[in-house]
Amino acid sequence: MQKRFASIKEANILVIQPPAIPGLGQTAGFTFELEQQESNDDIKAFERVVNNFVAQLNKRPEIGRAFSYFTARTPAYQVDVDRDKCKKLGVSLADVYSTMQTFLGSRYVNDFTIYGRNFHVVAQADSLFRGDIKDMDQYYVRNQSGNLLPLSVLTSYTVIENAPVISHFNLFRSAEINGTPKQGYSSGQAIEALQEVAKTLPAGYGYEFAGLSKQEIEAGSSSIYIFALSIVFVFLFLTALYESWSVPFSVLLAVPLAAFGAILTLIFIPRLSNSVYSQIGLITLIGLSAKNAILIVEFAKIRVDDGMELLKATLEAVRLRLRPILMTSFAFILGVLPLAFAKGAGAIARSTIGWTVFGGMLAATSLAIFIVPVLFVVITRTAYGKKKLEELRVQGEFKQQGKPAI
Repeated sequence: MQKRFASIKEANILVIQPPAIPGLGQTAGFTFELEQQESNDDIKAFERVVNNFVAQLNKRPEIGRAFSYFTARTPAYQVDVDRDKCKKLGVSLADVYSTMQTFLGSRYVNDFTIYGRNFHVVAQADSLFRGDIKDMDQYYVRNQSGNLLPLSVLTSYTVIENAPVISHFNLFRSAEINGTPKQGYSSGQAIEALQEVAKTLPAGYGYEFAGLSKQEIEAGSSSIYIFALSIVFVFLFLTALYESWSVPFSVLLAVPLAAFGAILTLIFIPRLSNSVYSQIGLITLIGLSAKNAILIVEFAKIRVDDGMELLKATLEAVRLRLRPILMTSFAFILGVLPLAFAKGAGAIARSTIGWTVFGGMLAATSLAIFIVPVLFVVITRTAYGKKKLEELRVQGEFKQQGKPAI
C-alpha cells in the first residue's frame, strides 16, 4: 500500500499498522515523545528540531521507518482585534472575544427538560455561516450605546502557517514520533537507537517514551524476577510437601532442562523471538517440568523412608512411573501442536507459546527421566547421610518382620 500511494505527489500518505495491544499507543512499533522542556524556541524552530531528529533516526540501521505527524505549515488565519477602535466605538473586548467564540466555536448556555429528557443548549453559528473567514462580516457585537457593529469593523486577519494541533506531554510542548524497527532488529535495539540519537538534541529539549515502548522499558528485566519468584514458590510448596529442604532440589533441577529445550527451539525457528509470549511459555514450563520429576521423587522418597535401600528405591520408582510420565507428557506435547501450527490473525503469538512449551516439554521428558533419578540419589545421600539411611533401612526391616521399630 505504501508503494502504491508513493505515486501521489500532492500528499504525504503513511500506511501504519495498529498497535499490538489495543489501547497502548496509536501505531505499532515505538512511541517517542520529543519535548520542548526549557527552550524558548517558537513553533517553527520546534518543527525544525523534530524534522532533524526524524531524519537522523531514519539513518540508523535499527530503524525501519520513523515519522511524525507534527507540522507547523498548515494554512491558518490570524485574527487581530483593533483595541483602539473598540475603545473609540465603546465596544468591550470581552464581548468581541465572546462573540467570536460563540459563533465560530460554541458556548454552553444551560440545560432544559422536556418530554422526560434533559437537553443541553449550545449556541453556535450554523455551518453555512462559519465556513469562510468573510462570514465574520455577519457577526455583530453591541456597543455601550446599544448599536450593533459587525466584527469586520473591529478586526483584521492575515493568512499564516501554523501548527493545527500543539500537543503537550507532561505539561511540555511535544511532538509524537512513531516508527518500527527494521527487519532483523528487535524493539529493544530500536529503543536503544532512539536514546542514542536523543543525545544529539539541542539544549532545552528532552524526551520520554509512551505506549508500548514505555511499558517495555518499565518492565525491563522483570521477567527474570518473575521467573525466579515462580521457582521460589514451587520450592516452598515442595518443601512443605516433602517436609525436607533438600529433596525439592532434585525436582527443581529439572526446570533448567525444560528451559534449555525451549530456548533451543526458539533458536532453531528463526521466525520466533524471545518475546512476552515465549516468557509466558517458560513460566508454564516450571510447573510442567516439575510434574514429571515429582512423580519419580515422591515414589522414591516414600520407599526410602519405609526403609528400602536408596538405589533400589530409585530404580523401582523410575520403573513404576515411566509409563505415566510418558503418557501425560506426550499427551500434553501433542496437545500444544495446534498452538504451534496456528494460522491467521494473532498466529505468531499462539505459535510462539506453542513451540516454547513443545520444545521445553520434549527436553524435560527425554532428559529428565535420566537426570532426575541421579540427582535424587546424590542429593538424598548427601542430605540424609549414611547413618540416617542405615537407620531407615533397619527400621524398615523391623516393620517387615512385624517387630517394633527402633
